[in-house]
Amino acid sequence: MHTLEDVDKEKLPQHVAIIMDGNGRWAKQRGKIRMFGHENGVESVNQTVESCAKLQIPFLTLYAFSTENWNRPKTEIDTLMRLLVNALKRELKTLNKHNIRLRAIGRIDTLPKKVYKELTEVMSKTENNSGMTLTLALSYGSREEIKTAVQEIATKVKNNIISPENIDETVINTHLYAHFLPDVDLLIRTSGECRISNFLLWQIAYAELYFIDVFWPDFRENHLVEAILSYQNRERRFGKTSEQLN
Repeated sequence: MHTLEDVDKEKLPQHVAIIMDGNGRWAKQRGKIRMFGHENGVESVNQTVESCAKLQIPFLTLYAFSTENWNRPKTEIDTLMRLLVNALKRELKTLNKHNIRLRAIGRIDTLPKKVYKELTEVMSKTENNSGMTLTLALSYGSREEIKTAVQEIATKVKNNIISPENIDETVINTHLYAHFLPDVDLLIRTSGECRISNFLLWQIAYAELYFIDVFWPDFRENHLVEAILSYQNRERRFGKTSEQLN
């Protein structure tokens, strides 16, 4: 089993993004309700955040709640929101201890008032931390993000603030929820599902994708290490040939 010591610190991904999938199925396997899986998934979040902080990975983004998740049963949504509030309250000290800054992307204005208040408070109390940036994607959907950016740019074109010929990738990026994040280097999805599920579509254009057949509540430091080692053993060409890179 590999450990953090096996990771090449000179070839770390700068931005790791994770689709935390499989809580419900993990619970079902144990004859429990879905909420049991969500509750146990919190420990996986804690371990993953601390492991990334130890490795000094600059950016970690977690897909915590999608725009589509609002369609789930109310009891499940309420549980997820309760877990989120409790986690934010409990982990503030840990975030500051590890010099981690908390950010959020998505329609956070649509979150319940209690969640929004706790989230903005923790973001405020960690904003001066200069280590890893931990970003939670909450009420987030990438198509919504891109649509909103297009609308904002279109309004600026209409008002002669931006000219159409000056719209480039930089302009688009500055209008995204995740404008403060670099492109994703490594995208991990747990549970064996091999899809992106409307997550950071713009930002993963050249990301290395890693799918693991482990449900999120079972995801531990060794699984993260295996994902990073896989990333480090790949040749990232960005459209070039191997010969050009060498």
